[in-house]
Amino acid sequence: MNETNHFRVTEFVLLGLSNSQELQPFLFLIFSLLYLAILLGNFLNILTVTSDSRLHTPMYFLLANLSFIDICVASFATPKMIADFLVEHKTISFHACPAQIFFVHLFTGSEMVLLVSMACDCYVAICKPLHYMTIMSRCVCIILVLISWLVGFIHTMSQLAFTVNLPFCGPNQLDGFFCDLPLVTKLACIDTYVVSLLIVADSGFLSMSSFPLLVVSYTVILITVRNHSSASMAKACSTLTAHITVVTLFFGPCVFIYVWPFSGYFVDKVLAVFYTIFTPILNPVIYTPRNKEVKAAMSKLKSRYLKPGQVSSVIRNVLFLEKK
Repeated sequence: MNETNHFRVTEFVLLGLSNSQELQPFLFLIFSLLYLAILLGNFLNILTVTSDSRLHTPMYFLLANLSFIDICVASFATPKMIADFLVEHKTISFHACPAQIFFVHLFTGSEMVLLVSMACDCYVAICKPLHYMTIMSRCVCIILVLISWLVGFIHTMSQLAFTVNLPFCGPNQLDGFFCDLPLVTKLACIDTYVVSLLIVADSGFLSMSSFPLLVVSYTVILITVRNHSSASMAKACSTLTAHITVVTLFFGPCVFIYVWPFSGYFVDKVLAVFYTIFTPILNPVIYTPRNKEVKAAMSKLKSRYLKPGQVSSVIRNVLFLEKK
């Protein structure tokens, strides 16, 4: 393949979620509200954890980092998707496409490892409570977060290595709302069967190595608390339910898209929306109601910035100025 063919495609056409022009304003409104909720919910989690010294513990430190990654996962493609609802011809430049691939695998790979770190934190807190603060020190937590980003970076660079030199000289339509790696490789001018296998093997290795660690951690925790008091069992089950729900919601779509070979384009679209939008918005909803400390800190934060009578006082001042 000569150099001209390598650069013949200058942009990719994104077919988006729906071809119906009548649905575009409705989808624009819905996903704008969802994206706003993602930003507000996760930023509120981060602000709550950082502003209250009682939440400066390993569990909430990791939870705040999960909220930050959720914001990143939702932001690499959602703003463009929302903007594309307002235009008829949806395109992305040839160079912006690899950037989206880089960020989606960086953020999702980092989140997988961070979820494993949170499971380890849960294991230490329940199974080794007397040594918890020694094992899960501030330094260890920072190292776990850095490892999650490092693994995500290595994962995304290995994925890009498979596709960065692929020639694109023919069709340029992507049946999705962002540059997803399986969709992009199918547009290459050469046989990408081996490349597709390497992509599946890479993503499968990360997913299938993280998920068993999570299962083992949760199993050991349940076995450990089985003979404890019913109160300890109830608290452990409540914590595990939140963890397992988030893990299932996040890992399920990723496994089907990158590992399961029989999913169709429509299913892939639904799953892509799920792990890029719905999982980031559900994480604060799942974790926050199960943490009394977080709810108490949020109430304290609310009373600090929204004092009683403050809003009504502002309204009275505005009315007074208008009368003058």
